[in-house]
Amino acid sequence: MEIKELENQSASELHKILAGLRNSLREMRAKVSEKQLKTVRKIRETRKDIAQVLTTINKKRKSLN
Repeated sequence: MEIKELENQSASELHKILAGLRNSLREMRAKVSEKQLKTVRKIRETRKDIAQVLTTINKKRKSLN
């Protein structure tokens, strides 16, 4: 996910994206514990995406104040 794409989203859309990413991260962690997930690197990428979304949300929140 690109930061430029995230900056064009509204706050409510960003929160929906964040919820989806957190849900998929939770599912991936469960699959890792059950040895079903082959590519563990996806967890790192998902965590990075979550951080990018949170950063964008905080930037938007600070620009409104």
